[in-house]
Amino acid sequence: MSAHEDVGELVPEGTFLRPDDSVRRFAGGTVLVGGSPLWLLKLGAQGARVFGRWVNGGEALRRNAGEQRLARRLLDAGLLHPESPRGRFTLADLTLVTPVKDNASGVHRLLEATDELSERIIVDDGSVEPLPEAALRHEKPLGPAAARNAGWQRVRTELIAFVDSDVVPETGWLDAILPLFSDPEVAAVAPRIRSRPGDAPLERYEQDRSALDLGSRPAPVRPMSRVSYVPGAALVVRRSALAELGGFDTRLRFGEDVDLVWRLAASGHTVRYAPESVVWHDPRAGLLEWMRQRFEYGTSAASLSARHPGLLCCAKVSRWSALSWGLLASGRPVTALATAAVTTALFPRALRGRGIPATEALRLAGVGHLGAGRILAEATRRTWWPPALVAALFGGRARAVTSAVLLPCLIESAGKGPSWALLRLLDDLSYGAGVWAGCLKERTIGPLRPQFTDDSLCRGSGRRLPASRSIGSKAGRTCDRSRSSQRYERVGAR
Repeated sequence: MSAHEDVGELVPEGTFLRPDDSVRRFAGGTVLVGGSPLWLLKLGAQGARVFGRWVNGGEALRRNAGEQRLARRLLDAGLLHPESPRGRFTLADLTLVTPVKDNASGVHRLLEATDELSERIIVDDGSVEPLPEAALRHEKPLGPAAARNAGWQRVRTELIAFVDSDVVPETGWLDAILPLFSDPEVAAVAPRIRSRPGDAPLERYEQDRSALDLGSRPAPVRPMSRVSYVPGAALVVRRSALAELGGFDTRLRFGEDVDLVWRLAASGHTVRYAPESVVWHDPRAGLLEWMRQRFEYGTSAASLSARHPGLLCCAKVSRWSALSWGLLASGRPVTALATAAVTTALFPRALRGRGIPATEALRLAGVGHLGAGRILAEATRRTWWPPALVAALFGGRARAVTSAVLLPCLIESAGKGPSWALLRLLDDLSYGAGVWAGCLKERTIGPLRPQFTDDSLCRGSGRRLPASRSIGSKAGRTCDRSRSSQRYERVGAR
């Protein structure tokens, strides 16, 4: 976990805490499983009662140090999400910063949609026709990172809303964002970015699978989790945190927003995704322009992998799941099924004594194996497709495997028409081509390598459930005296 394991800033009094929809409770509410990555938490009796008051009774967080520390840890694990009814920040504490190049109409539309803000800075990043609304202008395009840096360095308010010129916020989009900054640990909050509706095939596809739309579930943002990044097209950031890191990395033409979020997380700050807040984004107008966008997104993988070793990979699965699916792909279905069945059966043994029923342990193991198959299929289709295509041209078994890899796309496109299915494949192929191009340029294979999690869980040793600091069993205490009876454990990336 983060520095909150020691002391950390307390969660503000009056915060309402809502459970993530992944949370499951066992052993009378003393054992929690959920979050992303998946965590197992064992609470004391009093801690369980406090948790119940929050999620069942709708009780707000009290001014109690023990409860606030418990809330902090559960928030960090992604088991709870905050709802702050009030906050000290208002619209007067926020400045809009917009980088723009050759999009005068978008700027006019954005200014109309944000007229409630008194402080707005438009940075013209080398437009052919200079924009009269711009407070700053680069004579030559320097990229979005440099434009954003030039803008925020003029800001005097504590909060900065970076919003691109092809984005239109909904009315009241800041209502769900500003209160979250009452928590001093929160350095950035991102709204949900949805694609503007339309009738063209590409517009319909983008409404379903926009690369900027991260879904309807709130989450803490961190690498290797359900929401591992947030785009800079719409992002509210605390100025002090931005200054601490020196702003965006201007060496990155793409992925500069992901890099910033990961550096914030590495520095101990909290970044949150708040889908209750919605902004609308213009999709690319033409197919080639759209494919180029996806390609460019892919090129950033190599640079991000080099700057953040171990935090970016094409697939992360357990060794036993990878072995099971590898055996199936090599034409050994009986051995593959036996391997998956044995490792699934051993999972309850690894969790013995931790309050998880055998049925739940079996469910987690089964879901883990199926999820690994989906991850490996996506990696093959999205990142490994060049060698997979070569193999399919020269081997019948490889062709069968490739066809199986495409099956999830075809199922997903059921009822949406052939154009949707084609765009789904082009999406993956364009991104993957960008990944390979970036790897060649950076001379690295980091984004092409999978990561395998520890397989000791399948042997029943439980070493994939490392103990950390205890979760408080008394409402007024940080932790119980007996660390052996209460554990804060990670269930691994199955």
